[in-house]
Amino acid sequence: MLSKGTITSKNIKNDIFAGLIVALVSIPISMGYAQIAGLPSVYGLYGSILPILIYGLFSSSPQFVVGVDAMPAAMVGASLAEFGIAGNSPEALSLVPAITLMVGVWFLIFRLINAGRVVKYISTPVMGGFISGVGATIIFMQIPKLFGGNAGTGEIIVLISHIIEESVNYNWVSMVLGLGTVVIIQSFKRFFPKFPMSVIMLLVGIFLTAVFHIDCFGVKLLPAVDAGLPEFIIPDVFTLLPHFESYFVLSLTIALVIMAQTLLAANSYASKYDYKLNNNQELLAYSLMNFSSAVTGCCPINGSVSRSGIAEQFGSKSQIMSITAAISMVLVILFCTPYFIYLPVPILTGIVMSALLGIIDFKQAKRLWKCNHQELLVFLVAFLGVLFLGTINGVMIGVVLSFVQVVRKAVIPPRSFLGKIPGQHGYYNLKRNKNSIAIKDTLIYRFGGNLFFANINTLQNDIENAVMPSTKQIIIDASGIGDIDITAADKLVYLADKFSKMGIRFYITEHQGHINDQLRQFGAERLIEEGHVRRTMSLALRDCGYVKPYPLEGDVPNTPDNFIEADEKLAEMEWAFGEEAEERMQQFANEMVASISSIKESEQLTNINIEKIEEKLAWGKIGLFDESELLDRLEIRLEQLVENGKLTRTQLDELENIIEKRKKTVEEKINLLNPKAIELFHKRMEVLESHLSKINPKEFEHIKTLKDIIKKL
Repeated sequence: MLSKGTITSKNIKNDIFAGLIVALVSIPISMGYAQIAGLPSVYGLYGSILPILIYGLFSSSPQFVVGVDAMPAAMVGASLAEFGIAGNSPEALSLVPAITLMVGVWFLIFRLINAGRVVKYISTPVMGGFISGVGATIIFMQIPKLFGGNAGTGEIIVLISHIIEESVNYNWVSMVLGLGTVVIIQSFKRFFPKFPMSVIMLLVGIFLTAVFHIDCFGVKLLPAVDAGLPEFIIPDVFTLLPHFESYFVLSLTIALVIMAQTLLAANSYASKYDYKLNNNQELLAYSLMNFSSAVTGCCPINGSVSRSGIAEQFGSKSQIMSITAAISMVLVILFCTPYFIYLPVPILTGIVMSALLGIIDFKQAKRLWKCNHQELLVFLVAFLGVLFLGTINGVMIGVVLSFVQVVRKAVIPPRSFLGKIPGQHGYYNLKRNKNSIAIKDTLIYRFGGNLFFANINTLQNDIENAVMPSTKQIIIDASGIGDIDITAADKLVYLADKFSKMGIRFYITEHQGHINDQLRQFGAERLIEEGHVRRTMSLALRDCGYVKPYPLEGDVPNTPDNFIEADEKLAEMEWAFGEEAEERMQQFANEMVASISSIKESEQLTNINIEKIEEKLAWGKIGLFDESELLDRLEIRLEQLVENGKLTRTQLDELENIIEKRKKTVEEKINLLNPKAIELFHKRMEVLESHLSKINPKEFEHIKTLKDIIKKL
């Protein structure tokens, strides 16, 4: 099945050109990754022909690119190193395609069981830490090659020791070439990210050898590569038997990593360009491309985000691009391989190391440092596990960490204690909303997850620690509980009995009806029979003798008259941004000041529409209470502009008049929302209606229309 995409005469030209560029970029990268996987460099070119062609024909993605890539190559190479198998050895040439074949089989199994859904269960920190660990390990293996030495094997301690031992073989010319290549490519990635600098460095290396004979200075060159297409083989799976369990886990892990990386990346392209990706079709394509890689003796094939980005840059719209890249690689193998003997090993190593640096997820680590230290710990454990214990052990650590994350989130779900905001409907998080006040002598507790043996103690501890001597009733908001088990049911009975002995009423509310069925099923039906289960929190409070408006702690009035409070500011901002609400409101005020500052003429200042400026904020138009706060902050900021000489005092006076008018309008709108004010308005309207209907029919229609408008408000 060829995914046609958008095929026009113009797009075909773009696809062909993009395919040529992708092939050029793939030459140095694929050759380097083949060496990392323990194969001769030419196998990287072999893996860039048939697998790419097969994927182009069977993929449902019109523009994604696959190839010999860092992650699978690094995992295979690290595994061979753990078992002491030398790169380019006959054993490596036999083992690698057998591993690739197993990866292809796994994808067939994934296709049959519709495993594409599994991707969403893979933790980003676990995946990022694992991949970064493998990338860092391979970089340490390759460091000696930058300086003219030989690659190392093993874990980080052994690799550092090997780097030191190889220092006697270091060559200063190789050092300049290798480090220079890394620095140049990384610099271009930063300042000219779309420029294919790796191709240029490949050509530079060939030029330096051909013209200046840098090999005479002790710089190692690639061995000769025979021209010609790859020979087809039948992978010998029996070579896996001595360490079958390890290779079984390795191939499964590689397949899962490829599926996660490639499916997620391909789906992101599908979302970006608004087309549908068939995950099962993709799994079939992954299987076939790895089978085709195995029969050409190559390592597993993965999706390539970098090469896909290059194809996108040059306007690729269909898999004609991949087909062109495969054909181009055939021409390279047939006619260009004699020139590869001029390629310095340090430069090729620098190209590969630059690519490997791209899979070490520094951005994710930095992001986790800022937002979630627990997730950062997961990332670091996976990263260090691979680095110090090896790839296979790193896989097991990743599996355990994923399981621990699932358990942790289930055991410690979101929870909060709730209260009322005077005059408003609903119940609000006491910590999240500064205007929320607990109902007098009442503990309202919301639990946001299924309730079972591993987290029922969390609920118990939260409630018991929050009970005060004055507490008279405990109400559990169970709206977030979708399921309970027998341990949780027994514990709820225990809590009901315990608090009853303490003279505290205990309720479970707001849950779906099937929870009651489960309580009966687990022998906890007396919670229902004794009235501990109520449909809503309001009914539970009513059973306690509390009617609206509920009394609040601290004897704060909770009547319609108190609906508007002087300190009720940042209402929606607090809900949305939490502790950052003040900072975000200041940001909005700064945005408004910037809009006003761009207006130079005094005549234009007098025509400023504050409401229109608010609508252009990053947040959009905000609520009335927040707007009142925002206007206060705006006045302060304008005063600062006068002090800085950016506004005259006259201009400030004009703007303050405009702001005051808007504040008055906001205040009037807030007052209209007061339930008591609306009730009084309707009574007055009824009196006016009775009088005006007798005097002036036209005026009566006007008042009736106005009344309808107020009702809508």
